[in-house]
Amino acid sequence: MMSNVKKKDVPLISISLVAILFIAAALSLFPQQSADAANAIYTFVTRTLGSAVQVLVLLAMGLVIYLATSKYGNIRLGEGKPEYSTLSWLFMFICAGLGSSTLYWGVAEWAYYYQTPGLNIAPRSQQALEFSVPYSFFHWGISAWATYTLASLIMAYHFHVRKNKGLSLSGIIAAITGVRPQGPWGKLVDLMFLIATVGALTISLVVTAATFTRGLSALTGLPDNFTVQAFVILLSGGIFCLSSWIGINNGLQRLSKMVGWGAFLLPLLVLIVGPTEFITNSIINAIGLTTQNFLQMSLFTDPLGDGSFTRNWTVFYWLWWISYTPGVAMFVTRVSRGRKIKEVIWGLILGSTVGCWFFFGVMESYAIHQFINGVINVPQVLETLGGETAVQQVLMSLPAGKLFLAAYLGVMIIFLASHMDAVAYTMAATSTRNLQEGDDPDRWLRLFWCVVITLIPLSILFTGASLETMKTTVVLTALPFLVILLVKVGGFIRWLKQDYADIPAHQVEHYLPQTPVEALEKTPVLPAGTVFKGDN
Repeated sequence: MMSNVKKKDVPLISISLVAILFIAAALSLFPQQSADAANAIYTFVTRTLGSAVQVLVLLAMGLVIYLATSKYGNIRLGEGKPEYSTLSWLFMFICAGLGSSTLYWGVAEWAYYYQTPGLNIAPRSQQALEFSVPYSFFHWGISAWATYTLASLIMAYHFHVRKNKGLSLSGIIAAITGVRPQGPWGKLVDLMFLIATVGALTISLVVTAATFTRGLSALTGLPDNFTVQAFVILLSGGIFCLSSWIGINNGLQRLSKMVGWGAFLLPLLVLIVGPTEFITNSIINAIGLTTQNFLQMSLFTDPLGDGSFTRNWTVFYWLWWISYTPGVAMFVTRVSRGRKIKEVIWGLILGSTVGCWFFFGVMESYAIHQFINGVINVPQVLETLGGETAVQQVLMSLPAGKLFLAAYLGVMIIFLASHMDAVAYTMAATSTRNLQEGDDPDRWLRLFWCVVITLIPLSILFTGASLETMKTTVVLTALPFLVILLVKVGGFIRWLKQDYADIPAHQVEHYLPQTPVEALEKTPVLPAGTVFKGDN
């Protein structure tokens, strides 16, 4: 049938490009007005809905853990064996879910918490320092990955089990609510996704370029200016354009393996050549404090204070993760065919959390060691010279510091390319109508989005538009995505009840529910004029 033919959604692509350029122009031409408006809306939203966001993220974690431990965890997402090895699979969705700027935060984030801690801890105190790594573990840990997991499970079930068309937000909303994916509401949710994705990627790319050029300047003496930053962006763009053209199997899979091993070996070497005992004790202590204070961290609203830490960190982070859920869900769906629900859950919330904790734990603990021993005053460098310089100085303080800095920059540029490749895939999937299981978006469309998400950040960097304003704007898109996620959760629970409620636990793994389309195809067509008994 014609309606099943895969084709590019030209109207959506055109509208999204116009909207993205309009927003970029507004941020560049009216920086102060844009910042004031975005900050006012953000403050209002986080003050009125921040507590609800905290509760919902905690409930999301509870729901995915229930699914993993119930009979529903054995549901297989599509027929056949998994397409990728477990390690490649883990590396790919970590690259999809984390931007390359994670490497920046993995070294410097603790210093922010030390200066402005949560839980009403005194700033710059020993307790603030002790809780700085646990707060990184909390904001990059199980709760955050649970939001990705929940969105990914629903999309994967929609695509691989229910066999619905459309690897996009509009496709799944149409399957749940009956809203036409090509109607105004379907177009609107896809448009929001494309705009938010370009905005989020722009922030990640510009932060990465600034960190990379600062480190490159320290290594080679090259100037830290727009020309060098533009070269870095174009270099990463060239890498991921080539990777996207080759495809997931030969492109992104290889890049993600390089990133995964690099992000593991780098902190491992720091652990070996650095103060091993201190780093180990710091990580174990941070795990203990995170576990002990998890509920308080999750639900800390600071009712007797101004609540600024919760709004500016915890709620901000949860909204930031939620704004990424649609794209991550699409990519995890693409690479998870043949996996069980519980595999996806444990892979995302445990595998990814352990990876983040290892990187953050080692790198932050080393930076703290250098701080308390008077080698580098990281908080002061952060305030006076910027986070990029702080990261560079921490790495250069290692034995063979230039080699470590070079390795760090190498991992960062490949991380950026692999993340952009995954993002380009999800944008191409969104702008492809009637994409079905086993299909991929056209490679020319993937390449088109690769070029777009290279040039837009470059123009933002050139015009000097405020990244903070853009960051706030992107986070605000999480609100409609949160509503959409709640709708998807309701539909997902309904599907599970319809398809598996009456199936015994030992049969769930091998049971394939009959989709509405399959049921219709199997309905016998009777000759015209057939009269049933009792029809009079």
